Amino acid sequence: MTERKSNMSADPVAITRDLIRCPSVTPAEGGALAYLESVLTQAGFRVHRMTFEEPGTDDVENLYARIGDSGPNLVFAGHTDVVPPGDEATWTKPPFSGEIVKNELYGRGAVDMKGGIGCALAAVLDYLAANGGKVRADGTGSISFLITGDEESIAVNGTPKLLDWCDKAGERFSHCVLGEPSNIEALGDTIKIGRRGSLNGTLVVHGKQGHVAYPQRADNPIRGLVKLIEAIQTEPLDAGNENFQPSHLEFTSVDVGNKTVNVIPGEARARFNIRYNDCHTEESLKALIEKRAFRAAGNAIRFSLEWQPSNANVFVTAPGPFTEMVTNAIHEVTGRSPVLSTTGGTSDARFITHHCPVVEFGLVGQTMHQVDERVPVADLRALTVIYRKILERYFA
Repeated sequence: MTERKSNMSADPVAITRDLIRCPSVTPAEGGALAYLESVLTQAGFRVHRMTFEEPGTDDVENLYARIGDSGPNLVFAGHTDVVPPGDEATWTKPPFSGEIVKNELYGRGAVDMKGGIGCALAAVLDYLAANGGKVRADGTGSISFLITGDEESIAVNGTPKLLDWCDKAGERFSHCVLGEPSNIEALGDTIKIGRRGSLNGTLVVHGKQGHVAYPQRADNPIRGLVKLIEAIQTEPLDAGNENFQPSHLEFTSVDVGNKTVNVIPGEARARFNIRYNDCHTEESLKALIEKRAFRAAGNAIRFSLEWQPSNANVFVTAPGPFTEMVTNAIHEVTGRSPVLSTTGGTSDARFITHHCPVVEFGLVGQTMHQVDERVPVADLRALTVIYRKILERYFA
């Protein structure tokens, strides 16, 4: 691969290193957003920093920056908050040092996802420098950065509220690239075009407490719980489709709160999670589970279902010109034809999809959240070239 040299201010390795050195363990800002504000302001962006709060939650700082006044507006999104490093003594290099060893950059957030932000910023700075500081020669077009500090936490005071602020401010987005570590084994193998929904619930079976020596005087809820678990889980939820694998339900805990061995409990609870595709909505899925439970319970088992509020709904960005453009840029740089995937957990793309089509493409995620999180320097440079080609083609 032949890579055009960029100036020092557009060096993805230096930018990522500087971001890693900001200890922005969620929800702390740690200096990361202040660093981005400084760089983006110098590049001519209008930068907005805002803090969102909600009772019972941590205050979170966020950033939105834009250069240009008209559409189309291409957005690079991401988060500067990182998970805790754990026992720092187990790291071979300090987690916030940004040291380079054998051509790998070490540090918490190297791949998830300060590296992705560093590459996007470097690509944009280089692109603007080559175009006299303009998005297009005729003065049209815009580039934006949508950066939160709340992705690794509960995602309440981050991207959802930042998008709401943008909407009220009249900011409109055309397409978005979210720099999450989407690749599985090698840079260029996977683009995330959607995510499954996630729904949590608790199955509660109500019995009657009693002494184990006199079971006829009690009603053991564990018997009913076992029966309902089997009925709910055995039959597939669906067969999947061209964009999604089949939905699945997994029970994750069973509890009766019993501290003795000679008491039949009065209640038994089982928690479960459902990862679901677009064959369902949240409400239709709840109705399906309740129907299965009622059918199995009949008049013999008293139960209830408790559903937790969810902000992780299913979505998909339909393959089309935008995904094809991203795919072609990746193939040109890496020689790989990425799979269009909807696997994995949730991301902030689930909020962005309500405002514009969004794809996720970043670094390889093999070391994310691990001790000695690290990224090859070559991957940082290659991802920057990919983002640069996306910018060129998008505004051609």
